[in-house]
Amino acid sequence: MTPSPTPLTDADLPDALALNNAAVPHVNALDLAALDRLRALSAVAVACRNADGGLAGFMLALPPGLDHDSPNYRWGCANRSHLIYVDRIVVAPDARGRGIGRALYDPVIAAARREGHGRVLCEVNERPPNPGSLAFHKALDFREIGRADYGPGDKAVVFLEHIATERESPHAGARPCLSASGEP
Repeated sequence: MTPSPTPLTDADLPDALALNNAAVPHVNALDLAALDRLRALSAVAVACRNADGGLAGFMLALPPGLDHDSPNYRWGCANRSHLIYVDRIVVAPDARGRGIGRALYDPVIAAARREGHGRVLCEVNERPPNPGSLAFHKALDFREIGRADYGPGDKAVVFLEHIATERESPHAGARPCLSASGEP
């Protein structure tokens, strides 16, 4: 069965926070207020669930032009126009390899096309290394467009870009994906 993303709701936030903070250092740790703020800023905020209804993964993707303090987001906006920036995608370890990550990207790529952005940008850690995420994004046709090294003892990242084309999603026919605002 193809996973179908649904809006990331208030009720999902505690589980999303637990997934997020379990994924540190591949994403930065958050508290509930920061996660809710990011969700409110997001162009796309979606989740996928396990068969038992538990959260299997979630994604937050931001539109351009926000007053957002992330140096990676600022790099993306400064170096690319017309983008949607993936602030974070987190998939539970026991849910990996089931198409959850690909399904979470479908509404982001659709939003990039619909809004005329044409580009989806993300970053993946090189320090500490995150080879699984790098391989996953390359399999989704993301290509490297830049790097940032924040100094010894801090993160180094590779910036990746996906050009949102009109080709059909691998999950065509799944239920429509909605943003946090409830729009397709």
